[in-house]
Amino acid sequence: MSRLFLLLTFTVLFDLTFSITFYLPVNLRKCLREEIHKDVLVTGEYEVSEQPNAKTNLKITDSSGHILYSKEDASKGKFAFTTEDYDMFEVCFESKSPLGTGRVTDQLVNLDMKHGVEAKNYEEMAKVEKLKPLEVELRRLEDLSESIVNDFAYMKKREEEMRDTNGKLSSIIFSMCCLIGLATWQVFYLRRFFKAKKLIE
Repeated sequence: MSRLFLLLTFTVLFDLTFSITFYLPVNLRKCLREEIHKDVLVTGEYEVSEQPNAKTNLKITDSSGHILYSKEDASKGKFAFTTEDYDMFEVCFESKSPLGTGRVTDQLVNLDMKHGVEAKNYEEMAKVEKLKPLEVELRRLEDLSESIVNDFAYMKKREEEMRDTNGKLSSIIFSMCCLIGLATWQVFYLRRFFKAKKLIE
């Protein structure tokens, strides 16, 4: 039981923190996508290496195209937003240079994103609410447990939706097979009927 809990905790913690480093070629756009649950705090920190002849723009959007964060000539900074619904979010870095490709070196991008429990500032919470270190850790574990329960509830809901979809799909396939069988029978019946009436050979 304890091994299962540790595995689940590790999985959730790994899912809550997202850190990546990559090179961004000039006049190109690179995007990262991630699915995040509803009412979840998302925080991020980014740093783009300096390049005198190029500037990098950062834009974060949801699947509907709504801009959650935008920064032109982004070199270093932080962002934060709270999700309104379960959605796929896209973080895009775009490098632009009037000199063109081949004449400007690639820029190094560091991106560190956190959401859920990992995004919360428990040190600030401890100061505001005057909590002891043990109380802060208990609050953090409580939030983590709630996050795990919510993840399981979401997975259960998705499993039920998939089961319903499979049931509907099976029903549709059965109906189509019946219709195809009926259409085939009608074709053979009408063929025999017209042959009997000598309307066709």
